[in-house]
Amino acid sequence: MTNTAQLISSAKRTIEIEHEAVRSLLHRIDQNFARACSLLLDCKGRVVVTGMGKSGHIARKIAATLASTGTPAIFVHPGEASHGDLGMITEKDVVIVLSNSGTTEEIVTLLPVLKRKGIPLISLTGKKNSTLADEADVALDASVTKEACPLGQAPTSSTTVALVLGDALAMALLEARGFTIEDFAVSHPGGRLGRRLLLKVANIMHSGASIPRVPVHTVLSDALLEITSKGFGLTTVMDSKGKLCGVFTDGDLRRAIDSGKDIKTTSIESVMSTNYKFVSEEALAVEAARLMQDNQVYALVVKNSANELSGMVKMHDLLQANVL
Repeated sequence: MTNTAQLISSAKRTIEIEHEAVRSLLHRIDQNFARACSLLLDCKGRVVVTGMGKSGHIARKIAATLASTGTPAIFVHPGEASHGDLGMITEKDVVIVLSNSGTTEEIVTLLPVLKRKGIPLISLTGKKNSTLADEADVALDASVTKEACPLGQAPTSSTTVALVLGDALAMALLEARGFTIEDFAVSHPGGRLGRRLLLKVANIMHSGASIPRVPVHTVLSDALLEITSKGFGLTTVMDSKGKLCGVFTDGDLRRAIDSGKDIKTTSIESVMSTNYKFVSEEALAVEAARLMQDNQVYALVVKNSANELSGMVKMHDLLQANVL
């Protein structure tokens, strides 16, 4: 029978060890780290990330994170590099090598060729005085005091630290490049994430005759018909020049009735709201969703770059577009 308390204790011990290992990185983020970032920012080609075994898995993840956040990057297996894939690495590239020991044979074998081509080398190693750390243009310290593995054998703390250090590089580069959410969207066009980041309000808004609108002198009973027929729970109110001057919601209608207003004689101008929520047609659809949720409204007025009424969007549109 498995001891539940022992399982929980083991898990907590692992998390505590890895937590401390990651925290120790804070003291190593210095000018050396900045030099590594400068090499990567100046790279005219791609960032090539490589590593063997578990370090290889981490290297592949770091390459993927870099590539998706504005730094062109690929993973090259060091074993395959010795048998032809080294041709994938050019003089314009920068190479990041991951090795806890700093002496991984498959990577050390590549050093003469990388040096001959003049390719900058950044190492993430667990040993400051190692072959890879000594040969690197910039050596980043990814050492740990101990692995979370009680046998001290399985890479645990060391791979976590290497991954976090790789993330730190990627995020520093992202900010240095001024990488935006729009840039991120271009790298993630597929699936729900792509829709959330690429879909704009203009792509899903209702326009033209489907926009509820009434003249400024309309009586409330007629405004109610427009609200009901268009299904947005409100109507826009237009002045004599055809410009948007306010909105009138079904909530406004209830308040008008509660205050004793006669819906057949009261002009909408006297009860409409001039302080309403709206969104730009160039805004991301997800921004419209956030605005609706924050203000607890079902629909929004949409305006164009000239601050003119151009459409309407409602929560149902966002649900249909799979934005929420």
